[in-house]
Amino acid sequence: MTASGTFGYGIEFADLVNLSDIGGIIVKGTTLHPREGNDYPRMAETASGMLNCVGLQNKGVDYFCKNIYPKIKDIDTNMIVNVSGSSIEDYALCAARINELERIPAIELNISCPNVKQGGMAFGVTSKGARAVVEAVRKAYDKTLIVKLSPNVTDIAEIALAVEDAGADAVSLINTLMGMAIDINRRCPKLSINTGGLSGPAVKPVALRMVWQVAKAVKIPVVGLGGISTTEDAIEFLMAGASAVQIGTANFIDPAVSVKIAQGISRWLDQHKYKSVQEIIGAV
Repeated sequence: MTASGTFGYGIEFADLVNLSDIGGIIVKGTTLHPREGNDYPRMAETASGMLNCVGLQNKGVDYFCKNIYPKIKDIDTNMIVNVSGSSIEDYALCAARINELERIPAIELNISCPNVKQGGMAFGVTSKGARAVVEAVRKAYDKTLIVKLSPNVTDIAEIALAVEDAGADAVSLINTLMGMAIDINRRCPKLSINTGGLSGPAVKPVALRMVWQVAKAVKIPVVGLGGISTTEDAIEFLMAGASAVQIGTANFIDPAVSVKIAQGISRWLDQHKYKSVQEIIGAV
């Protein structure tokens, strides 16, 4: 799959890659109300990765349903909507609107958003907060519910178990790590809000470790992401216990990377005499 925020709505890349060759496209974050996002600059390149603080810029779920959904509903792959919110009520209402869309088989719940009613702490950094959001969305949404976990926690397996118990059908991890970059000539941060989410190859060892931990803890499927840019990277995540993978930052370098990695996995399985990818999932 392609990770949310790295592949637009898919249609932007239709001239560059056969979208039906991708297992799923997770569209950019969608919220109940329109959001302008953060001020510029909101992206900065770092060693083996990038920082971003885009701030979930989007035109809201009503605009998505009216203007975007008709354009993407007939794409021959799994179109999945990433849902974000600043309150439990916002999450549930947004999910309920997406639930009405026949050709959207799943949502990915981004619980790394700050809870404006609780002093700005992200929902996903405590088991209680994560559970509360998932329980509310589960009541409003009856299709496949994937919960995207934040790595900025002490015990990610504990959070994964909480969302599993609350009704999640799968978990995806990791979301970005909090990071910072400074312009030493201007003596100020490179991002407008000082800090942002770190993604790219730099986070892969952390992501791989967390996927391995969570896959051992939960019974629901695990989707692995974080720094995957090659076939070998993806296979590592599968062997760590992921049932599927998402490609994120690498899309900015090569929009066709997801298809190339999928083809690479097939070739690797053939070379090593495996009949199915299932044989290597959790092989470590």
